[in-house]
Amino acid sequence: MDAKAPITQDVLTIPRKLPDGPQNLIGMSHEQMRHALIAAGTAEKQAKMRVGQIWQWLYHWGVRDFDAMTNLSKDYRAMLADSFVIELPEVVTRQISDDGTRKYLVRIAGGHEVEVVYIPETDRGTLCISSQVGCTLTCSFCHTGTQKLVRNLTAAEIVGQIMIARDDLGEWPVPGGPKGDARLLSNIVLMGMGEPLYNFENVRDAMKIAMDPEGISLSRRRITLSTSGVVPEIARTAQEIGCQLAVSFHATTDAVRDRLVPINKRWPIAELLDALRAYPKVSNSERITFEYVMLDGVNDSDADAHRLIKLIEGIPAKINLIPFNEWPGAPYKRSSNNRIRKFSDIVYDAGYASPVRKPRGEDIMAACGQLKSATERARKSKAQIAQEAGL
Repeated sequence: MDAKAPITQDVLTIPRKLPDGPQNLIGMSHEQMRHALIAAGTAEKQAKMRVGQIWQWLYHWGVRDFDAMTNLSKDYRAMLADSFVIELPEVVTRQISDDGTRKYLVRIAGGHEVEVVYIPETDRGTLCISSQVGCTLTCSFCHTGTQKLVRNLTAAEIVGQIMIARDDLGEWPVPGGPKGDARLLSNIVLMGMGEPLYNFENVRDAMKIAMDPEGISLSRRRITLSTSGVVPEIARTAQEIGCQLAVSFHATTDAVRDRLVPINKRWPIAELLDALRAYPKVSNSERITFEYVMLDGVNDSDADAHRLIKLIEGIPAKINLIPFNEWPGAPYKRSSNNRIRKFSDIVYDAGYASPVRKPRGEDIMAACGQLKSATERARKSKAQIAQEAGL
C-alpha cells in the first residue's frame, strides 16, 4: 500500500484504503461538505450557501439526483455530478411482519450486510438501526451478538439506514405539497447490530445529521442510544450527542452479568452505575432506560427484582422488561408471563415505570436480539446449524 494513501481505522478491524473516485455527500458534516465543495471548485464565499442548499435537497427533500436541485445552476449541478455521488446502502430484502413491523436487510460497501427494523405504533414509528457489522460483545442471550465483528459502519451508512426507511415509508415531503404534523418515522433507537459506543464518532456524526433542523430534523429526545456499558464513553454521549440513554443491564449481580453481558468483567455493575448517576442529562424528565431481558430461572426472581430496585436507587429511571426472544439453539428460555408480571409489579410498586415490551416482528426474526440471525442461518449448512445448537 502507498504510504501516503489515506486510510480509515475501524475498531478491531484492518485499516482499509478509502475508495477512489467521486465522494459520497451522504454522511458529511456541514464543515466537511464545505471543504469538499471548495476542493471541487466552489468559491469560498459561496461555499456555506451551497452547503445549505445541497443539505436541504439531501436531508429535507430526500433528493438523489443532482439535476433535481433546481435552485442550482445547470453548470454547478454538472460539477456536482462529476465530483460527488449520493449513495445509500442497498436494500437486499424487505419483509413485513403480520404486526406491521418492517425488516430491511441492507448491503454496504465491501458486500457486508446489516439489518434495520421499523416498528409502527399508534402514536409513533420507531426505527432500530445498526452501528456495526456484527458485534464484539458476545452477550450470551443475544443471537446478533454471536456474529463476529467485521467493521464499524460509517456515518453515511448509519444515516443511510434512516433515509432508506423514509424512502420505503414515502415520508419525504413534496415541494408545494401539504405539511403533515404526524411522522411515520418519529423515533430512532440505536439498538440494532453492534455496540454504538465502540463506534462513537460515526454514530455521533450520523445523529447530528438526523437532528439537524434543516434536514431530517428529529428531536434529540426522540433518539435513544443503547449501550451495554462502555463506561468511558457514557458522559461523552450526553455532551456530544445529547440523546436519551438506555443500558442493556439484564442482571443484578456481577456473577450473572459477567455471564450474560461479558463487558461487565471490564466495567462491573458498581462502576457502570456510578457513570449513570453522573450522566449529565439524567433528570426526572430524561430518565435512563434500563433494559432487562427476562430469562427463566436466571435473572427473573423476586430477589432479583428487589436487588434491581436497590441498585438503581437515586437514578431517574424506567425499567423495560423484555421477554426473551428465543432462537434456534438458544441456551435460555423466556420467563413465563406470570413471572414477568410479578417482577414488573415489584418494580412498579417501588415507584419505577416497568413496561413489558411486546415482542414485535418475531415471525420475520426482527425482534430484539434476533437481527440477521435468520439470514445467517439460511446460509449455513445443516451440519453447522446442528453443531451450533449442540445437537
